[in-house]
Amino acid sequence: MTPPKISDALIILPGRYRTLWEIPVVMLILTLIAAFTANAYWISTLTSALAIALAARGIGVLYGLLGLVSLCQFALIGVGGWTMLRLGHGTGLPFELNVLLAGVVAAAVGVVWGAPALKLKGLYLALVTLMLAGAYQVVISATGFPDGGQGWLGRADAIQRLMLERPVVAQNSTRYLIYCAAWATLGFMAAEWLRLAKPGRAWAMIRKDDRAAMSAGVNLLVYKIIAFAFAGFLAGVGGALLAGSVGQLDGRAFAASESLSLFALSVVAGVYNWYGALIAGLLLRAVPSLLTDFEINGYAAIVFYGTALLHAIITAPRGIAGQISGLITRIKALLGRKTPPRQATRQEDS
Repeated sequence: MTPPKISDALIILPGRYRTLWEIPVVMLILTLIAAFTANAYWISTLTSALAIALAARGIGVLYGLLGLVSLCQFALIGVGGWTMLRLGHGTGLPFELNVLLAGVVAAAVGVVWGAPALKLKGLYLALVTLMLAGAYQVVISATGFPDGGQGWLGRADAIQRLMLERPVVAQNSTRYLIYCAAWATLGFMAAEWLRLAKPGRAWAMIRKDDRAAMSAGVNLLVYKIIAFAFAGFLAGVGGALLAGSVGQLDGRAFAASESLSLFALSVVAGVYNWYGALIAGLLLRAVPSLLTDFEINGYAAIVFYGTALLHAIITAPRGIAGQISGLITRIKALLGRKTPPRQATRQEDS
């Protein structure tokens, strides 16, 4: 058997990692369309959707690759937002560094909250993480988010409250949308790289069978910690970007029910494709805004979410993104189909 040539490896490599260059191309096109066509209201809505999409991608890593149900991702968005506001008001660090630090803090909290996954999974893990999201709701409702005040909590009175300053390169809403899209692109690419690299292969084995993974030399503790840390980091970055978009955050917006909605919509959108996270962010933020445009109560979106989840469970387990992927595959097959032999013979005879 002849060894593979270097040229063969170069041909295979781009095909395996093609999504790493597809992500920035698709994100650039979608962002430019939104930046040049959306009004101020929809620019703000789409910016929030991008921030939430990062947390949804973390759910894709945990549930799509590992099969672990974590219902505290929206709470981790709040952790990242709190850290961003505290650092933004209390330090003179650059905006980008604060975003990364917010992700690191949320990653550390995510590892602590994900510790039960070392022994639990399925319904029990879902209940534990949901209770943690509820505990965060109670704490943040009591303490609130930093708004330029003194002390550890950074709370100010209603008159002296400050808005978080955006980065110099993204002062207006349109530029900040592009700025958030760049962060989201990097997050999606990092998640896709992990999926294709060694951690992704280890996660696939763990999802299939813990004991088989251990017998193959996979360290369950290390790779589960990596997954929860990375998912927490993405959620923290999303929370930091959300804080920069709004300028302030309200504790009432981080109810435990939001974590449930985020997980459900991630399943509806699709946890096995990177753009499923983007669809989940749009469903969570754009659908209520769209209903408001049609003068329909935004809470009607809950009915839509429930119907969509039921449809996804019964008929489309891979979600909307999976259906889109299947459609693209069928279109490529139709376009690449060759002329049948009999038909080609008749054409030559004529």
